[in-house]
Amino acid sequence: MNRATPRLRALAALPFVLALAAHLLVLALGYDRLPDPMATHFGAAGEADGFTGRTAFTAVGSALLLGLGAGWTLLVRRNALWGAWATAGFTGALLVLLVRDNLDAADAAGVASPLANLTVAAAVAALFAAVGRALTRLVPEVEAEAGTTEGPRLPLGASEVAGWTRATASRPLTALAVLALAATPAVLLLAPWPAALLGLLGVVVGVPGLALARVRVTVDRRGLTVRPSLAPRPRIRVPLAEVAGADVRDVDALTDFGGWGYRVRAHRTGVVLRSGEALVVRRPGGREFAVTVPDARTAAALLNTLAERHGKV
Repeated sequence: MNRATPRLRALAALPFVLALAAHLLVLALGYDRLPDPMATHFGAAGEADGFTGRTAFTAVGSALLLGLGAGWTLLVRRNALWGAWATAGFTGALLVLLVRDNLDAADAAGVASPLANLTVAAAVAALFAAVGRALTRLVPEVEAEAGTTEGPRLPLGASEVAGWTRATASRPLTALAVLALAATPAVLLLAPWPAALLGLLGVVVGVPGLALARVRVTVDRRGLTVRPSLAPRPRIRVPLAEVAGADVRDVDALTDFGGWGYRVRAHRTGVVLRSGEALVVRRPGGREFAVTVPDARTAAALLNTLAERHGKV
């Protein structure tokens, strides 16, 4: 599997170093001009309704940038480098703007933070993302593993037909999806406008999360099919004509795919519900599709046999 190189990790860490430096520099230059405590939380109309001491704000802001930077540096992939830069740009811009809003305030209760700050932070994030995408050229693409053309086979007679199916699930993904959906009504009803719109993120996270939390994997004369256990759609299908070979591989959800659910990486995609045994299908052009499922060796053996019979292996 394609893992991050030292150069890629350095480029992922760089924007967070820059954001942290800007955060600390602005604080150092204006420290004596800041109220203590500072206004750090604002209502829908921009009025201050939460406060933090200057020292605590410095520590929390720095810890936030360091934590986000560590996460991106550990898990970054070449085609997602722009995401690290966008995250650093957005977070760093918000922290700097927050310091600017507090400068020379006689009373933190009178500080206001306009919603335009979010637009400015988004613009900075877009600029950083463009820089990150450009820097991707400095990281050479790593060739996908050229897995062996040989794989397990399931003996079948010329007139015999066979099929294989297995359901697999992820309890953590199910719990996360349920919690996201359960929180949506509360946020929509209780949070002030327009912050209540954030409640819609629960639907965005919960619905696809719940759909992918339990899937059924099937191998038959149509090829490989992966679909939600409780619904016929959406589904992913790899026809026999597109099977260049199938095998079993142990995968690490975080290291190899950067997380759980439907994952897209360079040269490969996958439905990853856990770490461990996975059915890996090689497709023409070197791309791979992986799905974590028990008894993957039987599935791979049958898929190879059916694809070979189809005349494509």
